[in-house]
Amino acid sequence: MDGTMGLRALLCVYLASLLVLQAVPTQGSPTGRPKVSKKRQTVDTAVDGVTIRSLKVNCKVTSRFAHYVITSQVVNNADEAREVAFDVEIPKTAFISDFAITADGNAFIGDIKDKVSAWKQYRKAAVSGENAGLVRASGRTMEQFAIYLNIGPRSKATFRLTYEEVLKRRLKQYDIVIKVKPKQLVQHFEIDVDIFEPQGISKLDAQASFLSKELASQLIQKSFSGKKGHVLFRPTVGQQQSCPTCSTSLLNGDFKVTYDVNRDQLCDLLVANNHFAHFFAPQNLTNLNKNVVFVIDISTSMEGQKVKQTKEALLKILGDIRPGDYFDLVLFGSEVQSWRGSLVQASPANLRAAQDFVRRFFLAGATNLNGGLLRGIEILNQAQGSLPELSNHASILIMLTDGEPTEGVTDRSQILENVRNAIRGRFPLYNLGFGHDVDFNFLEVMSMENNGRAQRIYEDHDATQQLQGFYDQVANPLLVDVELLYPPDTVSALTQHRHKQYYEGSEIMVAGRIADHKLGSFKADVLARGEGQEFKTTCLVDEGEMKKLLQERGHMLENHVERLWAYLTIQELLAKRMKLEGKEKADLTAKALQMSLAYQFVTPLTSMTIRGMADQDGLEPVIDKPPEDSLPLEMLGNRKTFMLSALQPSPTRSSSNIQQLPNQVTGVDTDPHFLIHVPQTKDTLCFNINEEPGVVLSLVQDLDTGFSVNGQLIGNKARSPGQQEGTYFGRLGISNPATGFRLEVTPQNITLNPGSGGPVFSWKDQASLRQHEVVVTINRKRNLVVSVEDGGTFEVVLHRVWKGSAVTQDFLGFYVLDSHRMSAWTHGLLGQFFHPFDYKVSDPHPGSDPTKTDATMVVKGHQLTVTRGLQKDYSKDPQHGAEVTCWFVHNNGAGLIDGVYTDYIVPDIF
Repeated sequence: MDGTMGLRALLCVYLASLLVLQAVPTQGSPTGRPKVSKKRQTVDTAVDGVTIRSLKVNCKVTSRFAHYVITSQVVNNADEAREVAFDVEIPKTAFISDFAITADGNAFIGDIKDKVSAWKQYRKAAVSGENAGLVRASGRTMEQFAIYLNIGPRSKATFRLTYEEVLKRRLKQYDIVIKVKPKQLVQHFEIDVDIFEPQGISKLDAQASFLSKELASQLIQKSFSGKKGHVLFRPTVGQQQSCPTCSTSLLNGDFKVTYDVNRDQLCDLLVANNHFAHFFAPQNLTNLNKNVVFVIDISTSMEGQKVKQTKEALLKILGDIRPGDYFDLVLFGSEVQSWRGSLVQASPANLRAAQDFVRRFFLAGATNLNGGLLRGIEILNQAQGSLPELSNHASILIMLTDGEPTEGVTDRSQILENVRNAIRGRFPLYNLGFGHDVDFNFLEVMSMENNGRAQRIYEDHDATQQLQGFYDQVANPLLVDVELLYPPDTVSALTQHRHKQYYEGSEIMVAGRIADHKLGSFKADVLARGEGQEFKTTCLVDEGEMKKLLQERGHMLENHVERLWAYLTIQELLAKRMKLEGKEKADLTAKALQMSLAYQFVTPLTSMTIRGMADQDGLEPVIDKPPEDSLPLEMLGNRKTFMLSALQPSPTRSSSNIQQLPNQVTGVDTDPHFLIHVPQTKDTLCFNINEEPGVVLSLVQDLDTGFSVNGQLIGNKARSPGQQEGTYFGRLGISNPATGFRLEVTPQNITLNPGSGGPVFSWKDQASLRQHEVVVTINRKRNLVVSVEDGGTFEVVLHRVWKGSAVTQDFLGFYVLDSHRMSAWTHGLLGQFFHPFDYKVSDPHPGSDPTKTDATMVVKGHQLTVTRGLQKDYSKDPQHGAEVTCWFVHNNGAGLIDGVYTDYIVPDIF
């Protein structure tokens, strides 16, 4: 293979395999692990001629800012080219900042740019096949990055991935979780974690889910003293073996480092390079009593394990409520009911009665989410207004739902307004979304607007523990109405510095810029309300201590403080834009994009292309980040979810006058008219593509499985001067690379695996054939149906010319009969419409042609003029077809399709 390194780059960024920053459930330790031995063993580490010579994870933490570098060197010992892989997992909250490959003496470097600039090559890569960059969720908190490429015989490739994030303190500790799964023995494996915390490290531990405690204590080196901590895990090949005679690796699980810092001083201010970071986590405060109302969804969709686990969690939480707390329970199905209707003290008798109520309640009806929330808010507001002794408590509202509002007020924008007006900033609202059918964006926006946050509860065996784990984080409020204030003429670009409540075991973090020559006047005032008294403290910068820290950590300290500020700022801007519209959202997006580019972070607004690396078509792979609420692939099942393309805006909140499009049947026929049926609205959208004969268009491209359908246009010679030449599909290529399946369809023949001596059928045949997971049924002279297991079902319709026909040669139509099992990463001129999206048609009026109606359509952030017209759908009647009324989108579907139609032109049908 030549120096351009015949690439099969499948950049799948599941952001999750080698490093993570959060607690992960501990797995049981396997038995039969090898004893530690200093005796050198000779073990063949190659798999199919490929050896992982080294895999090293280096993590450097400076004041909670974590910088990770994963480096892997892979060697092909074979006498022929081999495919090698770099497959790692990183936290969803992390930003990739660098990626490079060195192979066959060539360097391939990542280049971060805005999505609009990367759009065209990204779309071309996506529709042409294997070189497209994908980012996929993996597990609950991770994303996976995987790139596969071929390297020449007796050669090597080195991969280096860099990413960064800020560690969040939860339950009195910071967690660094490194996902370890090399899949084979590694000659030199190493995890090296270096921690520098100016406050001093108070505790440090490290464990691995794949090692027994005894083996971990022997293989993991850990130490800390003063400001520095260090963890090293460097197992030999023999220590990696799953048994003394095995060639398989036991390295498969989570490597977890936990630590905390000293809290002797109230002030933890770090200043470097005209930026500051302020960490606030006071200790030895008295817990505030709290007023808490639990608002629980009891609609029938909660049946089975969900309600069982919810009840188990509520019973445990009620058992943990402190005697000085006050509480109530609100249940909402079609109707809303409360346990007491007002707050009651958590006395033993009341807690027993509440637990009995939880055990006895049953499910009923639909989802009156608005009614349940307003009842819970009313109970808290009444208590604060009418019971003076409760006004100093920390009030908290916790809502759990597994679905979308279907009863009472169902318009999401109205619900948001109702909740905002009812709470009025008095207390935080925490929303828990149970399962995958919730509108999690909606819950997130609602929580953010009311000083809280949303958390997804996954349908799994540990859902009870997930619910209780969330409650544990907010169970012990220490301060309310916390403000961290800085001189306005000294600082700028502050991150969030007002918090409704501060909880035991957490930490408030603020960062910002300090104006030139203003360090001497820089200070931080902290104001809050605690148990029985006001809390106030002032923090000043110890310039001498800062100089000493700079000497100890040097440029890394300066760099990390500034990047910590940038990271927090971008995260907050991305969160805020979710609840904005119009110019405000555009301005915030522009600011977040500018910072993402300035600090070279791959965020939802940027993409990384790999310079110098290209396939045979000259296309570069692209690294992208998935939407914030994307679900784990292994948990998606048949559920359709959003995976919007680079230029497509995030889905907006739906309202009663917006039509929701789930799984549409789509098709393309005649000259070529693209039809998008919307069954539940009994409406159809349509558009044409005007291109030259011979052009091949991407119709369906599943970037997850590689399945594709491409169609080549043929011409229809004009019958009279001045008449425009029509184009139709005259050749289709259907391919499923996972099984080696290829099908070429023309109006004359149907060829299985063309070029490989496969059978050839004519349209006069009646046949059914199966190859692996694909079944092809030919219905004589009419159509053929292709069904892919765990994929889709597609129909090709044959159109024969007849005497007097306006068309001069036979052609094909193509329809998607079933797409619900296609992955969320399906695209193409038809495939992109397998995904839900919103559109709104308004202002119908007579058009330029008085016999037709024009209207205004708002779709994907575009305002378009559309025309009512007629097309034909031949999917059910290939001979005569059925007339369909549709809204016609002009200019080759501009504004409706992602990008422009020329982005969908591909070199060949396969």
